[in-house]
Amino acid sequence: MAESSGAFAHIRKNIVLYGALAANLGIAIAKFIAAGISGSSSMATEGVHSLVDSGNQVLLLYGQKRAARPPDASHPFGYGRELYFWAFVVAILIFAVGAGVSIYEGIVHIQDPHPIEDPTISYIVLAIAFVLEGSSWTIAVKEFRAHVGNKTWWQAIHRSKDPPGFIVLFEDSAALIGLAIAALGVWASIHFADPRIDGAASILIGAVLAGVAVLLAREAKGLIIGEAADPVLIERLRAVLDGHPQIESVNHVRTVHTGPESVFVAVSADFQDSLSMGEAETLIELLEERMKALSPAISSIYIRPEKREEAFIG
Repeated sequence: MAESSGAFAHIRKNIVLYGALAANLGIAIAKFIAAGISGSSSMATEGVHSLVDSGNQVLLLYGQKRAARPPDASHPFGYGRELYFWAFVVAILIFAVGAGVSIYEGIVHIQDPHPIEDPTISYIVLAIAFVLEGSSWTIAVKEFRAHVGNKTWWQAIHRSKDPPGFIVLFEDSAALIGLAIAALGVWASIHFADPRIDGAASILIGAVLAGVAVLLAREAKGLIIGEAADPVLIERLRAVLDGHPQIESVNHVRTVHTGPESVFVAVSADFQDSLSMGEAETLIELLEERMKALSPAISSIYIRPEKREEAFIG
């Protein structure tokens, strides 16, 4: 019973990923069939795009499973950052496979153009894909909006420590843009009787994917290196320390995310000289209890009594 409940909770937590995976697999097959029948370069490119997105969602789900492993002797702070590694791999795949194949396909089509034989099936597949991708995008936006708060969207993305949320949002946004470009490419190629336009559309789709990949790689890199917790949480942590009469001064409060929902806190504070060792230990335990009550994400706290003049403040 507990296992089934845990599995349901896992699926519910990752509903955005599972929904996007199901949609992309179906769309990829339909796009490849349409590309084979119509001969459209941009449709083939869109098929590769959806296939890459499907693989990315599988990698993110795998990364979440690996990151959920408990701490051990080799990794005392857990495996949370492994998810950030797989997020970086996703960015590389989008750039190398998604953007690379799209641009290559477009160049080949421009060098050896051939007219689109039947655009009808391409339009039908693109319309269905737009509905499915739009549904996935709507779910992703709804889930992400719940975490935005008073921040702008870009601030929320930049401060997010949970890559799957913003990766699916970026992928779905790129997918909708790509579908619009593909539809325009197919129409313009037929309207102007120039099949090279379809190839140019593929290159443009590749450029969109490359841009998304660079943004994702930038965010994933920051998470892998180690990012601090939300500034609001840091201020609340400092307030717990500043408000205690037995602490002369707070030298620094440093935090780092060891996973999307795991924060390590390191504190250096100048305690009153009159405190005995036992009193200091009791005080540290009290402070740790109060700080952990601020957020369930706080996994470990290290408080070091240190003279202000001897502490490194930077």
